[in-house]
Amino acid sequence: PDAERDAALAAALACAARARRHRRTFLPTPAQLAALPLAAGRNTLDFVYGRERLRAYAYVLAPSARVVVSDIDGTVTRSDMLGHVLPRVGLDWSHGGIARLFTDVAANGYDVLYLSSRSIAQASATRDYLHSLDQGGDRLPPGPVLMSPDGLLPSLYRELVLRRPHEFKIRCLEDVRALFPPGASPFYAGFGNRPTDEVSYLAVGVPPPRAFIINPRGELRRAAGGVATSGSASLAAVHAIVHDVFPPLPSRAAAGGAGAGNG
Repeated sequence: PDAERDAALAAALACAARARRHRRTFLPTPAQLAALPLAAGRNTLDFVYGRERLRAYAYVLAPSARVVVSDIDGTVTRSDMLGHVLPRVGLDWSHGGIARLFTDVAANGYDVLYLSSRSIAQASATRDYLHSLDQGGDRLPPGPVLMSPDGLLPSLYRELVLRRPHEFKIRCLEDVRALFPPGASPFYAGFGNRPTDEVSYLAVGVPPPRAFIINPRGELRRAAGGVATSGSASLAAVHAIVHDVFPPLPSRAAAGGAGAGNG
């Protein structure tokens, strides 16, 4: 009947209109953020649908924050591929001393941000790994974990086949930089394991002497004017001079520094 057809058509048009109004996005609006009771530091967000619960974290950083960016695979872990696999079977494949180094960096007032070209589909497993890593009582400091919004296969294709993970990382870090006041340069240092990490960090304003590249033996080198230095140092050697490379920030020192633990 015409009446039923018209009703069905009206319902389809209304559904399409609602879909247009509720387009999927990975970015909350300023109004949505303003409506949340966010405090400085880490905030826990729980999304509940029936019996299902999804937990996320929102971080509020000061406009004057000094951010230290760290890659995950090959940087926190000792290799890209085994860093994915071995923690899932209970084997530690992390660089010895990395948790203590980042703990002391955070205690001096710096905010650690973890960046990976892994797919967002791996977000829970990646976060759980970072939160659970324990190196003799030293744990990674909490911090935002930023990952590719693309699916698993596109992310793997970009990283393993095209070998261009820096394209995502540069865009991601530029979005983070845009959150700070105009002209601000929040990125104080960056840790990675590939030349593409170095490209990413230098592109967003990390000073070359503080763009660190770590190799599978746990040795660090740093860029100087975009050219890699010939020498390298172990994580232990860098930790010995951590207060020289990452001097305590006055605002955080007065507050006792940032704490480390599960994030």
